[in-house]
Amino acid sequence: MHMIPAIFKRTMLMALLYGLLVCALMPPLAAQNPVDLAIVVRPEVSVDNLSFTELRKLMLGNRQFWTSNLRITLLIRAPGTREREAVLKKIYQMSEAQFQQYWIAKVFREEATSGPRIVYSNVMATELVAAIPGAVAFVEASQVPKGLKILKIDGHLPGEKGYPLR
Repeated sequence: MHMIPAIFKRTMLMALLYGLLVCALMPPLAAQNPVDLAIVVRPEVSVDNLSFTELRKLMLGNRQFWTSNLRITLLIRAPGTREREAVLKKIYQMSEAQFQQYWIAKVFREEATSGPRIVYSNVMATELVAAIPGAVAFVEASQVPKGLKILKIDGHLPGEKGYPLR
């Protein structure tokens, strides 16, 4: 039976620790490869374009109806997902804790009946948008199925120069 020299063990341990450190310090894949997020609704929603300010107002629950009889239902991805992190950072400009506190307070003050509904995948988000009149969700632009409308932001669609949701 061969004995592994102590110096070799120490070298291998140092190499392993170095590798773990490098992996821990690398930015997540989402940060390395940003993707455009599309805002999707059903085709009968009368809005085609929102300014970024209008989008933020809608996502904050300050705008609750598309039209007088079509209530907005906000759908947002579960905590820890790339889509949610992008929406919290770019639109809400809040941390996860601030976001949760914001909606608890808004419901407590009776300014909203509930917070956004949680969805666990882009597929679930698009299926619920298709099923719920007035629903709006953010999904990776490449995963938008036929039959849903992508809203423009400040006149831009995902993939176009100047589109703000990456």
